[in-house]
Amino acid sequence: MKMGGNPRKILVCFDLDFTLIDNKEGIINSFNHALKRHDLRKISSDKVERMIGLPLNQMFESVTNYDSSTLCRDFRDYYGAKGIYQVKLFSGVKEMLLALKKNSIRLGIITSKKQEMAQKLLKYLNLSPIFDFIIGESEIIKSKSNPKIKTSLIKDYPEYKFVVVGDHPNDGNLSNLLKCSFIGVLTGQHSTKDLENSSNQNSRILENASDITPDLIYSMLK
Repeated sequence: MKMGGNPRKILVCFDLDFTLIDNKEGIINSFNHALKRHDLRKISSDKVERMIGLPLNQMFESVTNYDSSTLCRDFRDYYGAKGIYQVKLFSGVKEMLLALKKNSIRLGIITSKKQEMAQKLLKYLNLSPIFDFIIGESEIIKSKSNPKIKTSLIKDYPEYKFVVVGDHPNDGNLSNLLKCSFIGVLTGQHSTKDLENSSNQNSRILENASDITPDLIYSMLK
């Protein structure tokens, strides 16, 4: 669906973990590797999986009083060497992204993952050329609630309408920050109700990100 003689400028901001990719194996292994290095109790896979989507330091702080910065460092050392390769794209995701791009919809990543790690992961999956930008955790931006994300996007894409896509309530909160439509996907650990309650913007909840079409994106902006 093309927008007649007056094409709309649209930017879709995707979460990464459990939205486009299934990397729970790598995250769980990296999380417990960090704990094991300091003789801390291993956490069940289910419990770690439920926390994915939160900033890494918050994940560790929820299970131990041990210094979270040390645990985050050990997590990233293991993840960067091994865990990052324990990942797969959800079925149909690449085709969906290419279909949006073919319809002149620009695409970006906004993730809780460390920015350089997200860049490395997308390069490994041969997805880097699809995205206009990757925003992850950095010295400047520590979470998706940071107002600097909105400032940066408005500066770089002043005439664009935004849509946020993600599996976590933090993504719904990001849509509130950006005052834009939200598409929640159920490939993570959160229910339809969780995702609906996280955003007070125009929202749709889908089973998978692969269900997103250009027509759906256009309909979210009417």
